[in-house]
Amino acid sequence: MDVDTHAEELASALGVDKQEVKADLESLLQYSVPLDEAKQSIRRKHGDGDGGGDAAKPESVALSEITTGLNNVTVTVRVLTVGTRTIQYQGEEQTIREGRFGDETGTISYTAWQDFGFEAGDSLVVGNAGVREWEGNPELNLGSSTSVAMADEPVETDAQIGGDSDLIDLSPGDRGRNIEVQIQEVDSRTIDGRNGETEILSGVVADETARLPFTDWNPHPDVEPGASVRIEDVYVREYRGSPSINLSEFSTVTPLAEPVAVTDSAPRLTLGEAVDSGGLFDVEVVGNVLEVRDGSGLIERCPECGRAIQNDQCRVHGAVDGEDDLRIKAILDDGTATVTAIIGAELTEAIYGGDVADAKEAARDAMDKEVVADTIREELVGGSYRVRGSLSIDEYGANLTVEAFEPADDDPAERAAAVLREVRG
Repeated sequence: MDVDTHAEELASALGVDKQEVKADLESLLQYSVPLDEAKQSIRRKHGDGDGGGDAAKPESVALSEITTGLNNVTVTVRVLTVGTRTIQYQGEEQTIREGRFGDETGTISYTAWQDFGFEAGDSLVVGNAGVREWEGNPELNLGSSTSVAMADEPVETDAQIGGDSDLIDLSPGDRGRNIEVQIQEVDSRTIDGRNGETEILSGVVADETARLPFTDWNPHPDVEPGASVRIEDVYVREYRGSPSINLSEFSTVTPLAEPVAVTDSAPRLTLGEAVDSGGLFDVEVVGNVLEVRDGSGLIERCPECGRAIQNDQCRVHGAVDGEDDLRIKAILDDGTATVTAIIGAELTEAIYGGDVADAKEAARDAMDKEVVADTIREELVGGSYRVRGSLSIDEYGANLTVEAFEPADDDPAERAAAVLREVRG
């Protein structure tokens, strides 16, 4: 391809400097923009809207009209977010760009299989883009046959431009997001990754709006407990029904001079609202304990995986010598729904009034381990409690992994009235 010849022809037709045209043309071609589209873009830049007699451009489709039944579409859009990560595709690592486009009618997610060079805030004409279904919605696919050029005018959109977000506003599927958070918990572990054993970090981050779990797949040195940081280019997945933040090798972590203020409270919901959400990482509910289920009290766990065992048998590791532990599985109800509250050893000790050694002694004296669970039942069943924890929902029902558990201090009559209002709508 003789770039000089094309640049000279364009410069002559437009009456502008050849070197400027050549630089623009080379830049567009570098990002795999087809030659005809690159020349058309340069003509538009210099005010030659008729395109020098080239064929008419395909008409742009409004984002609200795009469905998975369409293909090879042209859209005129504003770039809202741009994220970068590496995925495994057909056995090979592939670096992709992904995020959201917007126009006056709505927004749509996209995946670009090569770097077209656009940034958040750019207005683009994207031609010959594919459409696929992703998480139940249409998504634009930008590949080798896709053309990308700057639009003549800024594209209007009501959507937020740029990836800055509070934690409360993040949803599974978000890409190219930026957050400012305090890192509250960090654990390091080794997993069997696609490239063998890999160290990753996981934990909890918080801001003024929420707390969420995170995974750093390429550990960054500034990710440490207590640090206040700005993290750019994260993507969000669903983990046990709630958003989970993911950092890749393309994410950047920058320490902040001022500490990030964090929330001390969790959103207060009825059990019905919490269950309808599909899962929440941090939620507070109030309800009555209707039952303490079997498998509560003094139990044994597998020393390998920590699962509760019965008759010295772990369903994963077979016959094992179990380790004693305390646990409560309580049915919590507030009139709108029920959940199983799973209470760990530390809180169970406080409720029971003794530790594992005390529970083992009581079981020996009674010659029955169930005496521990019976004591807990007498303490809890029928009482009203304020419970905070992480709610997950699966085919077996709703489970609340408890972090805080205390008697409710609100007015039972008012709470009953509030529940009735919720039920009646």
